[in-house]
Amino acid sequence: HKNMIITTTNNVEGARIDEYLQLVSVNVVIGTNIFSDWFASITDVFGGKSRTYQRKLDDVYEEALKRVREKAEKLGADAVVGLKMDFGEVSGKDKSMFMVSAVGTAVRLRRM
Repeated sequence: HKNMIITTTNNVEGARIDEYLQLVSVNVVIGTNIFSDWFASITDVFGGKSRTYQRKLDDVYEEALKRVREKAEKLGADAVVGLKMDFGEVSGKDKSMFMVSAVGTAVRLRRM
């Protein structure tokens, strides 16, 4: 479904939720080495480095949405409602990673 609706709201305007299918969740993890010198130059808000990191964060966000959409499509969903995204850092064994988690409910809609 290229036209699949993914929304943070619990309903879709102009449609009724016909069936709640399943919770869909994804985690996208990347190493924080891409952020290693970002914090050192955090005051350089308008510099090239900040734009580079913003693009990488945007890419991770888009990857999470893509995976949510793929999981919902496999369930035969028309939409994902109640989407929540969380960003955080995961560390262990001297390694640190950045994680984006996304969770929502896959639903089938009836257009009104």
